[in-house]
Amino acid sequence: MATSQKNLCVPESADGKPSAAASEALAEAIPAPADLLQAYSELQQRLQRTTNALGSAAHDLKTPLAILNGYLELLQSGKLGPLNARQREVLNDMQASGKRLQQFIQDFLTYSALETGGLKMCFEMGNVNECLSEVCRLWSSRFQEKGLALYFLPNEKLPLFPFDSPKLERVISNLLENSFKFIPAGGTVWLHAEPYMWERRGSAQPGMQIERRRQDTTQPNSAKVSVSDTGPGIPAEFQQEVFDDFFRLPTNENQEGMGLGLAIVRRLVHAMGGKVWVESDPGSGCKFSFLVPFKPTSSIAGKGRNR
Repeated sequence: MATSQKNLCVPESADGKPSAAASEALAEAIPAPADLLQAYSELQQRLQRTTNALGSAAHDLKTPLAILNGYLELLQSGKLGPLNARQREVLNDMQASGKRLQQFIQDFLTYSALETGGLKMCFEMGNVNECLSEVCRLWSSRFQEKGLALYFLPNEKLPLFPFDSPKLERVISNLLENSFKFIPAGGTVWLHAEPYMWERRGSAQPGMQIERRRQDTTQPNSAKVSVSDTGPGIPAEFQQEVFDDFFRLPTNENQEGMGLGLAIVRRLVHAMGGKVWVESDPGSGCKFSFLVPFKPTSSIAGKGRNR
Protein backbone atom coordinates (compact mmCIF):
# COMPACT_ATOMS: atom_id res chain seq x y z
CA MET A 1 0.00 0.00 0.00
CA ALA A 2 1.45 3.34 -1.00
CA THR A 3 0.87 6.52 0.96
CA SER A 4 1.32 10.06 -0.28
CA GLN A 5 2.06 13.22 1.61
CA LYS A 6 0.09 16.35 0.74
CA ASN A 7 0.89 19.98 1.42
CA LEU A 8 -2.28 21.44 2.92
CA CYS A 9 -3.16 25.09 3.35
CA VAL A 10 -5.48 25.08 6.38
CA PRO A 11 -7.83 28.11 6.49
CA GLU A 12 -8.55 29.63 9.88
CA SER A 13 -11.88 30.78 11.30
CA ALA A 14 -12.52 34.22 12.74
CA ASP A 15 -11.21 33.25 16.16
CA GLY A 16 -7.87 32.12 14.69
CA LYS A 17 -8.60 28.37 14.99
CA PRO A 18 -8.80 25.96 12.04
CA SER A 19 -12.30 25.55 10.69
CA ALA A 20 -14.16 22.27 11.13
CA ALA A 21 -13.77 21.44 7.44
CA ALA A 22 -10.05 22.14 7.58
CA SER A 23 -9.63 19.99 10.68
CA GLU A 24 -11.48 17.16 8.98
CA ALA A 25 -9.28 17.45 5.85
CA LEU A 26 -6.16 17.47 8.00
CA ALA A 27 -7.30 14.38 9.87
CA GLU A 28 -7.93 12.56 6.58
CA ALA A 29 -4.43 13.45 5.35
CA ILE A 30 -2.76 11.77 8.33
CA PRO A 31 -2.49 8.01 7.68
CA ALA A 32 -3.76 5.65 10.33
CA PRO A 33 -1.21 3.62 12.31
CA ALA A 34 -2.56 0.40 10.79
CA ASP A 35 -1.96 1.80 7.28
CA LEU A 36 1.59 2.79 8.18
CA LEU A 37 2.28 -0.67 9.56
CA GLN A 38 0.88 -2.30 6.44
CA ALA A 39 2.92 -0.03 4.16
CA TYR A 40 6.07 -0.79 6.14
CA SER A 41 5.40 -4.52 5.96
CA GLU A 42 4.89 -4.36 2.20
CA LEU A 43 8.12 -2.40 1.75
CA GLN A 44 10.00 -5.00 3.80
CA GLN A 45 8.57 -7.80 1.68
CA ARG A 46 9.45 -5.97 -1.53
CA LEU A 47 13.01 -5.41 -0.33
CA GLN A 48 13.30 -9.09 0.59
CA ARG A 49 12.08 -10.19 -2.85
CA THR A 50 14.41 -7.75 -4.63
CA THR A 51 17.42 -8.83 -2.59
CA ASN A 52 16.65 -12.50 -3.19
CA ALA A 53 16.23 -11.94 -6.94
CA LEU A 54 19.48 -10.01 -7.27
CA GLY A 55 21.32 -12.56 -5.17
CA SER A 56 19.98 -15.36 -7.37
CA ALA A 57 21.07 -13.50 -10.52
CA ALA A 58 24.56 -12.95 -9.08
CA HIS A 59 24.80 -16.64 -8.17
CA ASP A 60 23.79 -17.66 -11.70
CA LEU A 61 26.67 -15.58 -13.09
CA LYS A 62 29.29 -17.48 -11.10
CA THR A 63 29.37 -20.63 -13.24
CA PRO A 64 29.71 -19.06 -16.73
CA LEU A 65 32.27 -16.59 -15.36
CA ALA A 66 34.30 -19.44 -13.86
CA ILE A 67 34.23 -21.21 -17.24
CA LEU A 68 35.43 -18.07 -19.03
CA ASN A 69 38.25 -17.60 -16.54
CA GLY A 70 39.20 -21.24 -16.98
CA TYR A 71 39.49 -20.83 -20.75
CA LEU A 72 41.59 -17.70 -20.29
CA GLU A 73 44.01 -19.60 -18.07
CA LEU A 74 44.16 -22.38 -20.67
CA LEU A 75 45.00 -19.91 -23.44
CA GLN A 76 47.64 -18.21 -21.30
CA SER A 77 49.30 -21.54 -20.54
CA GLY A 78 50.19 -21.94 -24.23
CA LYS A 79 48.79 -25.47 -24.40
CA LEU A 80 46.60 -24.44 -27.35
CA GLY A 81 49.43 -22.80 -29.23
CA PRO A 82 52.05 -20.06 -28.84
CA LEU A 83 51.01 -16.45 -28.11
CA ASN A 84 52.63 -13.26 -29.28
CA ALA A 85 53.19 -10.34 -26.91
CA ARG A 86 50.04 -8.49 -27.91
CA GLN A 87 47.83 -11.56 -27.50
CA ARG A 88 49.28 -12.24 -24.06
CA GLU A 89 48.67 -8.61 -23.06
CA VAL A 90 45.01 -8.82 -24.14
CA LEU A 91 44.53 -12.07 -22.24
CA ASN A 92 46.08 -10.57 -19.12
CA ASP A 93 43.66 -7.65 -19.29
CA MET A 94 40.73 -10.02 -19.79
CA GLN A 95 41.81 -12.14 -16.83
CA ALA A 96 42.17 -9.08 -14.59
CA SER A 97 38.66 -7.92 -15.57
CA GLY A 98 37.29 -11.40 -14.96
CA LYS A 99 38.77 -11.49 -11.46
CA ARG A 100 37.32 -8.07 -10.66
CA LEU A 101 33.89 -9.19 -11.84
CA GLN A 102 34.25 -12.34 -9.78
CA GLN A 103 35.00 -10.23 -6.72
CA PHE A 104 31.98 -7.99 -7.37
CA ILE A 105 29.74 -11.06 -7.59
CA GLN A 106 31.17 -12.49 -4.38
CA ASP A 107 30.66 -9.17 -2.59
CA PHE A 108 27.05 -9.02 -3.65
CA LEU A 109 26.40 -12.64 -2.70
CA THR A 110 27.83 -11.97 0.76
CA TYR A 111 25.76 -8.80 1.08
CA SER A 112 22.62 -10.63 -0.05
CA ALA A 113 23.21 -13.45 2.43
CA LEU A 114 23.71 -10.97 5.27
CA GLU A 115 20.58 -9.02 4.31
CA THR A 116 18.38 -12.11 4.17
CA GLY A 117 19.86 -13.80 7.24
CA GLY A 118 21.31 -16.64 5.16
CA LEU A 119 24.90 -16.24 6.37
CA LYS A 120 25.37 -18.00 9.70
CA MET A 121 28.21 -17.52 12.16
CA CYS A 122 30.29 -20.48 13.32
CA PHE A 123 32.37 -19.74 16.43
CA GLU A 124 35.30 -22.06 17.09
CA MET A 125 38.26 -21.75 19.44
CA GLY A 126 41.19 -20.31 17.51
CA ASN A 127 44.28 -18.11 17.37
CA VAL A 128 43.65 -14.64 15.96
CA ASN A 129 47.35 -14.17 15.19
CA GLU A 130 47.31 -17.18 12.85
CA CYS A 131 44.17 -15.88 11.14
CA LEU A 132 45.67 -12.43 10.52
CA SER A 133 49.00 -13.89 9.38
CA GLU A 134 47.23 -15.99 6.77
CA VAL A 135 45.39 -12.96 5.37
CA CYS A 136 48.67 -11.01 5.19
CA ARG A 137 50.31 -13.89 3.34
CA LEU A 138 47.54 -13.89 0.73
CA TRP A 139 47.80 -10.12 0.20
CA SER A 140 51.58 -9.66 0.39
CA SER A 141 52.29 -10.29 -3.29
CA ARG A 142 49.65 -7.78 -4.47
CA PHE A 143 51.01 -5.15 -2.10
CA GLN A 144 54.55 -5.74 -3.35
CA GLU A 145 53.46 -5.46 -6.99
CA LYS A 146 52.01 -2.01 -6.28
CA GLY A 147 55.03 -0.90 -4.25
CA LEU A 148 53.22 -0.93 -0.90
CA ALA A 149 54.56 -2.13 2.45
CA LEU A 150 52.39 -4.36 4.64
CA TYR A 151 53.41 -4.98 8.26
CA PHE A 152 52.00 -7.33 10.87
CA LEU A 153 53.59 -8.55 14.11
CA PRO A 154 51.76 -11.22 16.13
CA ASN A 155 50.69 -10.15 19.61
CA GLU A 156 51.43 -12.95 22.08
CA LYS A 157 49.17 -11.33 24.70
CA LEU A 158 46.06 -12.31 22.73
CA PRO A 159 44.45 -15.42 24.22
CA LEU A 160 42.72 -18.20 22.35
CA PHE A 161 38.99 -17.51 22.10
CA PRO A 162 36.03 -18.59 19.94
CA PHE A 163 35.50 -16.67 16.70
CA ASP A 164 34.43 -17.32 13.11
CA SER A 165 37.78 -17.52 11.31
CA PRO A 166 36.53 -17.31 7.67
CA LYS A 167 34.33 -14.29 8.50
CA LEU A 168 37.17 -12.58 10.36
CA GLU A 169 39.48 -13.20 7.41
CA ARG A 170 36.86 -11.61 5.15
CA VAL A 171 36.69 -8.52 7.37
CA ILE A 172 40.48 -8.10 7.35
CA SER A 173 40.67 -8.77 3.62
CA ASN A 174 38.05 -6.10 2.88
CA LEU A 175 39.90 -3.55 5.03
CA LEU A 176 43.22 -4.36 3.36
CA GLU A 177 41.60 -4.10 -0.05
CA ASN A 178 40.20 -0.70 0.91
CA SER A 179 43.70 0.52 1.79
CA PHE A 180 45.17 -1.14 -1.31
CA LYS A 181 42.79 0.73 -3.63
CA PHE A 182 43.31 4.21 -2.25
CA ILE A 183 46.90 4.63 -1.04
CA PRO A 184 49.52 5.52 -3.68
CA ALA A 185 52.67 3.54 -4.42
CA GLY A 186 55.25 3.86 -1.68
CA GLY A 187 52.59 3.84 1.04
CA THR A 188 52.45 1.66 4.13
CA VAL A 189 49.75 -0.42 5.82
CA TRP A 190 49.94 -1.74 9.37
CA LEU A 191 47.82 -4.58 10.74
CA HIS A 192 47.70 -4.73 14.52
CA ALA A 193 45.76 -6.72 17.13
CA GLU A 194 45.68 -6.43 20.92
CA PRO A 195 43.61 -7.38 23.97
CA TYR A 196 41.11 -4.67 24.84
CA MET A 197 38.61 -3.79 27.54
CA TRP A 198 35.28 -2.94 25.90
CA GLU A 199 32.91 -1.42 28.41
CA ARG A 200 29.37 -1.47 27.12
CA ARG A 201 27.15 1.26 28.50
CA GLY A 202 23.88 0.01 29.93
CA SER A 203 20.61 1.57 30.95
CA ALA A 204 21.98 2.21 34.44
CA GLN A 205 24.19 4.95 32.99
CA PRO A 206 21.91 7.02 30.73
CA GLY A 207 24.24 10.01 30.79
CA MET A 208 26.82 8.23 28.64
CA GLN A 209 25.72 7.87 25.03
CA ILE A 210 28.85 6.30 23.59
CA GLU A 211 31.03 3.38 24.57
CA ARG A 212 34.48 4.19 25.90
CA ARG A 213 37.22 2.93 23.62
CA ARG A 214 40.20 3.35 25.90
CA GLN A 215 40.23 1.77 29.34
CA ASP A 216 43.02 1.23 31.86
CA THR A 217 42.35 -2.29 33.09
CA THR A 218 44.00 -5.66 33.42
CA GLN A 219 40.88 -7.60 32.43
CA PRO A 220 40.37 -7.29 28.65
CA ASN A 221 37.20 -8.84 27.27
CA SER A 222 37.74 -8.47 23.53
CA ALA A 223 40.29 -8.29 20.75
CA LYS A 224 40.84 -4.97 19.02
CA VAL A 225 42.07 -5.29 15.43
CA SER A 226 43.22 -2.24 13.47
CA VAL A 227 44.25 -1.56 9.88
CA SER A 228 46.13 1.73 9.48
CA ASP A 229 47.45 3.25 6.27
CA THR A 230 49.16 6.33 4.86
CA GLY A 231 46.41 7.05 2.34
CA PRO A 232 44.51 10.27 1.62
CA GLY A 233 42.22 9.91 4.64
CA ILE A 234 38.46 10.39 5.02
CA PRO A 235 36.80 13.73 5.86
CA ALA A 236 35.01 13.79 9.21
CA GLU A 237 31.58 14.29 7.62
CA PHE A 238 31.85 10.92 5.82
CA GLN A 239 33.32 8.77 8.57
CA GLN A 240 29.92 7.28 9.45
CA GLU A 241 28.60 7.05 5.89
CA VAL A 242 31.56 5.01 4.60
CA PHE A 243 29.95 1.95 6.25
CA ASP A 244 26.62 2.48 4.44
CA ASP A 245 25.48 0.22 1.61
CA PHE A 246 26.71 1.22 -1.86
CA PHE A 247 28.39 4.37 -0.52
CA ARG A 248 31.47 5.85 -2.18
CA LEU A 249 33.24 9.07 -1.33
CA PRO A 250 32.50 11.91 -3.79
CA THR A 251 36.20 12.01 -4.66
CA ASN A 252 36.19 8.26 -5.42
CA GLU A 253 33.09 7.98 -7.58
CA ASN A 254 35.19 6.82 -10.54
CA GLN A 255 36.88 4.13 -8.44
CA GLU A 256 36.06 0.52 -9.25
CA GLY A 257 33.70 -1.32 -6.92
CA MET A 258 30.10 -1.21 -5.75
CA GLY A 259 30.68 0.43 -2.38
CA LEU A 260 29.89 -2.76 -0.47
CA GLY A 261 33.28 -3.60 1.05
CA LEU A 262 32.93 -1.58 4.24
CA ALA A 263 29.19 -2.28 4.47
CA ILE A 264 30.02 -5.99 4.57
CA VAL A 265 32.69 -5.30 7.20
CA ARG A 266 30.12 -3.55 9.39
CA ARG A 267 27.56 -6.34 9.06
CA LEU A 268 30.07 -9.12 9.74
CA VAL A 269 31.55 -7.37 12.78
CA HIS A 270 28.07 -6.73 14.18
CA ALA A 271 27.19 -10.39 13.54
CA MET A 272 30.20 -11.32 15.72
CA GLY A 273 28.82 -9.13 18.49
CA GLY A 274 31.44 -6.42 17.92
CA LYS A 275 31.66 -2.86 16.66
CA VAL A 276 33.68 -1.03 14.02
CA TRP A 277 34.74 2.57 13.50
CA VAL A 278 37.26 4.71 11.61
CA GLU A 279 39.63 7.45 12.74
CA SER A 280 41.07 9.70 10.07
CA ASP A 281 42.30 13.16 9.20
CA PRO A 282 42.35 14.17 5.52
CA GLY A 283 45.86 13.77 4.19
CA SER A 284 47.00 11.74 7.20
CA GLY A 285 45.70 8.29 6.40
CA CYS A 286 43.01 6.12 8.00
CA LYS A 287 42.78 3.76 10.91
CA PHE A 288 39.92 1.27 10.78
CA SER A 289 39.40 -0.59 14.06
CA PHE A 290 36.94 -3.22 15.20
CA LEU A 291 36.28 -5.22 18.35
CA VAL A 292 35.53 -8.94 18.64
CA PRO A 293 34.35 -10.16 22.07
CA PHE A 294 36.21 -13.04 23.69
CA LYS A 295 32.85 -14.58 24.67
CA PRO A 296 30.13 -14.26 22.03
CA THR A 297 26.67 -14.23 23.59
CA SER A 298 24.19 -17.00 22.85
CA SER A 299 21.95 -14.51 21.02
CA ILE A 300 24.82 -13.69 18.63
CA ALA A 301 26.12 -17.18 17.96
CA GLY A 302 24.54 -18.63 14.84
CA LYS A 303 23.24 -15.30 13.55
CA GLY A 304 24.71 -13.55 10.53
CA ARG A 305 22.36 -10.70 9.84
CA ASN A 306 23.07 -7.17 11.03
CA ARG A 307 20.46 -6.34 13.63
